[in-house]
Amino acid sequence: MMSKSNMINVYSLDGSKVEQVELPRVFLTPYRADIIRRAFVHIQSRFFQPQGRDPLAGMRVSAESRGTGLGIARMARIKGEGMRRAGQAGGVAGVVKGRLTHPPRVEKVIVKRLNKKEKNLALCTAIAATAIREVVKARGHRIQDDVELPLIVTDDIESISKSKDLLKVLNALRLSDDLERARSSIKKRSGKARMRGRKQYIAKSALVIVRDEKSKVAMAAGSIPGVEVVPVSRLSVIHLAPGGHPGRLCIWSKSALESIRDMSNSAVELMEVMAR
Repeated sequence: MMSKSNMINVYSLDGSKVEQVELPRVFLTPYRADIIRRAFVHIQSRFFQPQGRDPLAGMRVSAESRGTGLGIARMARIKGEGMRRAGQAGGVAGVVKGRLTHPPRVEKVIVKRLNKKEKNLALCTAIAATAIREVVKARGHRIQDDVELPLIVTDDIESISKSKDLLKVLNALRLSDDLERARSSIKKRSGKARMRGRKQYIAKSALVIVRDEKSKVAMAAGSIPGVEVVPVSRLSVIHLAPGGHPGRLCIWSKSALESIRDMSNSAVELMEVMAR
């Protein structure tokens, strides 16, 4: 755990140190991977689509049991003769073209519920996990030992509008190894995944957190594999822990870091509750 007076460097776009700022106290939140996982499932469940089946699926047949004494099973069979389906079992579960035994129902509750304090604690501990080098490396990110976490950059990064300029900044911050990892992970998909819009898989790389929702850097990051941009007002566990695995490599703009100082008070309150 970091000390409360911990100072961190702020870097310019060319990778040089320009000043120091004090980290918000939200980065002191104890690391809780289990709470992060619960919050991730809670948020992800909102995107689930209710599924159901036609109540008459597999039942639109003229089938009737032939009774006993024929040496065959007593299940209902398709009436008629001279056609392929005649004599086949139908209108019951577990047969060809039959109904499902226990079909999914639309009225099933698929949205998970989570306490508000637990959700806030998950966000705070997910933010704190981005500053723990062991957790970030365990997630698969390739960072050099001299890279400082969390990585704070001046607000000039929010005005970048071209991908080549953003790529120069990321290389100046010594993140080229992680960018290459994401670039080499691209996998083309086929079949239903491609048909449903998931035509390729790309590993997650750096997450740029900005203050302005209309920041130009969002357009610049669109063509860099694995790099994403999110305004601090929309920051959630989905961004900080993709797949429920905490430790995302994050790049904070200075103004975005200052805007989360308001979360510090709630983080301290939650820590006091946990200590009881």
